[in-house]
Amino acid sequence: MATQLWVGLGNPGPQYVFNRHNVGFMVADAIAEIHGFGPVQKKFQGWLQEGRIGSDKVLLLKPATFMNESGRSVGEAMRFYKLDLSALTVFHDELDLAPFKVKVKQGGGHAGHNGLRSIDQHLGAEFRRVRLGIGHPGHKDRVHGYVLGNYAKAEMDPLADMLGAVAAEADRLANGDDARFMNDVALRQQD
Repeated sequence: MATQLWVGLGNPGPQYVFNRHNVGFMVADAIAEIHGFGPVQKKFQGWLQEGRIGSDKVLLLKPATFMNESGRSVGEAMRFYKLDLSALTVFHDELDLAPFKVKVKQGGGHAGHNGLRSIDQHLGAEFRRVRLGIGHPGHKDRVHGYVLGNYAKAEMDPLADMLGAVAAEADRLANGDDARFMNDVALRQQD
């Protein structure tokens, strides 16, 4: 039985709860709820929940360090559990994907995402990323306000569908079947 660390990226605080930038936190909460994870513990400068998905132990971490310091929290957890980068999966918002599209990628750059940049700096870039599409506002000058803006009312249903689909298919991720995970999430979103 392997141990995996799954990290949802976001910013702490009630004013950020429905920000597009916090979709990583939202996914972590959905996974914890659907898979019956244990209570939230304050650990590693964040909030940690433990559970099982399939035969694997999954540690769900939401760093409370603010996005641009996420690597501090993730690094602490990785060292404590003596995990290598192959055990790490990070869920984050992705400007370069259409809203509510979900793609998995191994390694790569951070494309200006401060949470990914921080984790790269602390641990290196060769970890699995679950990219949660938020779409692009069209002009780079509008990115900051868009990313830190709340989901619109009209987006709440597709957002809930995406969160539910990712959580429901999390066993595929735990097994390392990224292609099947992406396919099954997309199929669930078509219903």
